[in-house]
Amino acid sequence: MLDVSVDTLRRWADAGRLQTRRTEGGQRLVEGIDLARLAEELGAEREHDRDRHVALASARNRLLGIVTRVTSDTVMAQVEMRVGPHRVVSLLTREAAEELGLAPGVVAVATVKSTNVVVELPAER
Repeated sequence: MLDVSVDTLRRWADAGRLQTRRTEGGQRLVEGIDLARLAEELGAEREHDRDRHVALASARNRLLGIVTRVTSDTVMAQVEMRVGPHRVVSLLTREAAEELGLAPGVVAVATVKSTNVVVELPAER
């Protein structure tokens, strides 16, 4: 969920950045509220990094990632990006994709502006 390794989580727990408790078997457990706090903290750090690359904008859902594929025809381009573990796909004009220099390996920001966001719970929690 945090897009970091288990070793990083262990180091953060040992350093006091992430609150954990031990089971009788010695496993570390993290309370959901502590995970949410750390996710907010990491999100703020990542937003700061991302915002270094973007001019002023009204949209708040800007996702820093890397372009993995661009498929173009004479009018349109489909641009695929990886944002952490997520795949983001955008359709834009071929002209815009060329002007931006979008190609695999280019770091870019995907801005999501939507009037409808669905929040669901996983089947097993």
